[in-house]
Amino acid sequence: MSLRLAAYAVCIQDGQVLLARHVPQSGETNWTLPGGKVEHAEDPFDTVTRELAEETGYHGIVERLLGVDSRVIPAAAARAGAEHQNVGIFYQVRVTGGRLRPEPNGATAAPTWTPIPDVDRLRRSSLVDIGLALARSIPATGHVAPVPVGGLIQH
Repeated sequence: MSLRLAAYAVCIQDGQVLLARHVPQSGETNWTLPGGKVEHAEDPFDTVTRELAEETGYHGIVERLLGVDSRVIPAAAARAGAEHQNVGIFYQVRVTGGRLRPEPNGATAAPTWTPIPDVDRLRRSSLVDIGLALARSIPATGHVAPVPVGGLIQH
């Protein structure tokens, strides 16, 4: 089993959410939140703004912790073919500057502001649904309820 600790930015302004198109090696594109792996000895609080800048070109500040999601992806559904646990820390982040652009030499392309009602029509990571749910209602415990995966919603 593998384990990944990651931090994700939920950036919402004017009824739109900032999404990045993830293009994995398999070639199946899906939309996700800006964010990624917490590096060794890195604070997730710093990870989220670093990843935002790397993946979108934007600078931002963390406004608040939204919640934590922990999910185990069964081997049959995991990209690597082995059971995988992802622990995601979600932050509300306000964009403060920079210029929107794709990630240079990365797996994330074409970041864009998407009207929230249009998200349901996109092939997307379950992270998007988790982030939007947290932005609407922050659970007192900080623990995120499971999001069903299937159809347009992917692991």
